Amino acid sequence: MSLIALLFSFGFVIFSFFLSHAFKLGLGRDLIITGIRATIQLLVVGYILNTVFGFENPLAMILMLLVMVFVATINAAKRGKGLPRIFWKIFLTISIVEIITQGFLLGLQIVPATPQYTISISGMIIGNSMVIASLFLNRLKAELEMRKEEVVLVLSLGGSVKQSIYPILKQSIRSSLIPTIEGQRTIGLVQLPGMMTGQIIAGADPVEAVRFQLLIVFMILFAAVLTAIILGFLIYPELFNKKQQLDISAW
Repeated sequence: MSLIALLFSFGFVIFSFFLSHAFKLGLGRDLIITGIRATIQLLVVGYILNTVFGFENPLAMILMLLVMVFVATINAAKRGKGLPRIFWKIFLTISIVEIITQGFLLGLQIVPATPQYTISISGMIIGNSMVIASLFLNRLKAELEMRKEEVVLVLSLGGSVKQSIYPILKQSIRSSLIPTIEGQRTIGLVQLPGMMTGQIIAGADPVEAVRFQLLIVFMILFAAVLTAIILGFLIYPELFNKKQQLDISAW
């Protein structure tokens, strides 16, 4: 794609701006800022990746992955503002998911151990984990506000902290995974995934593109489930004080 074609494609953002203005949606400023920000971020990342791929240095690749996990953690942690050590819990969760998933892929030599593959696939893993963490925290907060009396009742009847919070954790985990599961159900029928589309446009064999896309689908499902479960069990002890009383006043 030429630079001129890229500039023309920004017309979609401009049209969205005028539609927002015409219907008084109040999204014009956000649309423009988002479009410009996405352009700058992707161009910067493109040049950085070009440099990292050229070095083929493991340390540069690891540093890039750490930056990606750090940025994802900052974004997801906003949903849990007020919870003790929420930043490090999310950072640890995403890191564990990344290590396990990439360890499986590289250990079984499913993908080559090169920056081109490792960073690209890690971006999908980390980005998906960030979204799941945000959805989980949103749902957990809503569930606690609605079912606070239920937790207190179980505790007052002699139930443990885990027994009182487990139904809420279970529902929060299930709810946070629904968008991912539903999105994968219609894959290939309603939409062609981004990675598959990109490979086909680049001239790759469609069947080979499908194989890589199936790898991504299976990987994302695993990463999503693992993220929600790990984060849930890291967070729930912090929802109670030393007297085993539910305390979400800071959240």
